Amino acid sequence: MMAFDFSQIGPSLPGLADGMWLTLKLLALAVAGGVAIGTVLALARLSSHRLLSGFAKAYVNIFRSVPLLLVITWFYFAVPFFLRWITGSDTPVGAFTSCLVAFMLFEAAYYCEIVRAGIQSITRGQISAAYALGMTYGQAMRLVVLPQAFRKMTPLLLQQSIILFQDTSLVYAVGLMDFLNTARSKGDIVGLPHEFLLFAGLVYFLISFGASSLVKRLQQRLTV
Repeated sequence: MMAFDFSQIGPSLPGLADGMWLTLKLLALAVAGGVAIGTVLALARLSSHRLLSGFAKAYVNIFRSVPLLLVITWFYFAVPFFLRWITGSDTPVGAFTSCLVAFMLFEAAYYCEIVRAGIQSITRGQISAAYALGMTYGQAMRLVVLPQAFRKMTPLLLQQSIILFQDTSLVYAVGLMDFLNTARSKGDIVGLPHEFLLFAGLVYFLISFGASSLVKRLQQRLTV
């Protein structure tokens, strides 16, 4: 029977903490950028302008049909290429920036559908009342519709962000030293790969389960 040895995890905690910090920083920036882009895409999808709505629909369908790991790999090689094409010189990008761009653009497709559903859940009477007060379409969206929509869809946005937290582990494909990749590397160095991967899995489970429980409680409060 295999005997596990977790004695080396304690001395490795500072390095693991650095990996977790990178994971959380990538998560926070990707969520912020993804929600912002997703909101713009949602407004485009709801637009009466066929070109805008068609582009947004195509964007969502394409990114939701492609594996995230493939998108990460694409952008790792594509971002430097496009910057070289735009600037005419080699521009160092790095794995973190390319992964951030990939996550933002990929998750925007999912956030778009959440935001679109949130906007559509607001009754037309709210918009009509805003117009009656002399508001423009942009003012009605910014001051009336979006605040209410975001309140309703906050649990879904947070749940998608938890999924993104788990998906950040895919950055191993481009060598980025996130929490999981750091745990795997340190486990290989000290000859305890199974113990470090079990510890990493436990940390991901505790964070994801705890965050999901908080989201459920928030959802119950918002539906009261």
